[in-house]
Amino acid sequence: MTAESDRRQASIEAHNARACPVVTTIEEIGTPWRLNVLYALGDGEQRFNDLKRATDARSKTLSDALDALVDADIVERRMEAAAPVAVYYSLSQKGEELVPVLDRLSDWATRWGRSVPDDASGRIHEP
Repeated sequence: MTAESDRRQASIEAHNARACPVVTTIEEIGTPWRLNVLYALGDGEQRFNDLKRATDARSKTLSDALDALVDADIVERRMEAAAPVAVYYSLSQKGEELVPVLDRLSDWATRWGRSVPDDASGRIHEP
């Protein structure tokens, strides 16, 4: 990016941060893959490969989504040192409190949002 576009991006981010905490939250959780991970973890703690099957995500995509959610303290990572090493993911308290909000958003989207085709692949949250 150029210096001008960097300044413009910084200005937009500063404006968004001041505008409303919802904007910041949407930036943390707002990708489809992150949302799919959150819904999958609503069923309880899961290992990476379980999440991969549940979300139908590629390894890199899932890893990036999990890293972002862990960094945001929405998801917790737990590692068992026994051989073979096992890594488990679960919702943090912050993540648990987000689930009912997402459910309400889903209700709103069902009522007011655009229709989702019946054959929409990769959707794990059913209204």
